[in-house]
Amino acid sequence: MPERSGEAIGPDPPHRVTRPMLFQSWNVSTWLHWPFDPRVLARTVPAGLELDTFEGRAWVGLVAFVIENQRPAGMPRIPGLSRAQETHLRTYVTAPDGRSGSYFIYLENDLLPAVLAGRAGFFLRYAWDRMQLARRDGSVEYRGRRVVPPRTAHDLRVEVGQPYRAEELSSLDHFVTAQWILFTKYGPRLAAVPVEHPPWPLWRARVTHLEEALFRAAGLPPPAGDPLVHFSPGVDSRIGFPELVRGRPAGRRPARGRR
Repeated sequence: MPERSGEAIGPDPPHRVTRPMLFQSWNVSTWLHWPFDPRVLARTVPAGLELDTFEGRAWVGLVAFVIENQRPAGMPRIPGLSRAQETHLRTYVTAPDGRSGSYFIYLENDLLPAVLAGRAGFFLRYAWDRMQLARRDGSVEYRGRRVVPPRTAHDLRVEVGQPYRAEELSSLDHFVTAQWILFTKYGPRLAAVPVEHPPWPLWRARVTHLEEALFRAAGLPPPAGDPLVHFSPGVDSRIGFPELVRGRPAGRRPARGRR
């Protein structure tokens, strides 16, 4: 099972997106991450992708954020379609060509056209939610209620602390936040969607309340223990066009644990 060394993990993008498809600002972002046994996650990853682990453990992130300033390249922002709120579950994978990135296990978004586009254009497991965001007294709350059955809900509140200095951040901090490719599948073929943005400004945060049904909706057991938590005020991103992944033919291999 692939595993990157700490020296190979940093906050900067490894590529440029010179021909963007879409521009988005990812703002008011909170990440909660839990370690998982790779064997538990193996069934959630499509054939052809392998879990990318850190010190022998796979990680699942519950990520809540606001998408703003959304527009296709070469077009102005469209009123009513430039802002959305999203919460998703993701894990980290490696493709046959050796590139690493994120795989979205389950997503909820409050903008119906974005849900339909994500399903039709990227074959992502999107659900339509009613969402709310509240900020007060140094805390942020994200709430969501799925519009259509099966009903799910989540309610996350975090208390935001002080920014990290660059030298305080570890390889694990970058491993779970600095991801530059989204992997998906078009039929039997794997595709990679490249992303570019400045390094995340990361802040300390702690969870003060969490109720969620996303893990159950994704077919995963509930996470155990306290999560690793990060917050960021946001970054501006450039999203590239999907490209087919070259490499060995897609075919699931048994999950292999690391000692």
